[in-house]
Amino acid sequence: MIVASVVSGAVLAGADESAITLLSSYGEKIGLAFQIIDDILDVTSTSEHLGKTARKDIKMRKATFPQLLGLDASRKRAAELIDAARADLAPLGDDATPLLALAEYVYSRSR
Repeated sequence: MIVASVVSGAVLAGADESAITLLSSYGEKIGLAFQIIDDILDVTSTSEHLGKTARKDIKMRKATFPQLLGLDASRKRAAELIDAARADLAPLGDDATPLLALAEYVYSRSR
């Protein structure tokens, strides 16, 4: 969903093919980082804080990043993805400022 949102906005704004390729890569990385952070929050947060049932993934025996990699490695992977997504945006300069803010939000969110 994130890739579609980012790329469709670029297409509608008339971005060239190279920018669309960069933005698609950015969207894939941000989407995966979002999922990893979501998995981490499911393990480390409370239902009250999240606004949804915490530890539901564990109860449902879902394969999550923390379950497969551990919390520290999951956090590290999310950080690597965010850094790589930011790097994807470098050629776009100041035009990428809102997407850089989105990357920061994804990594630092607590809900």
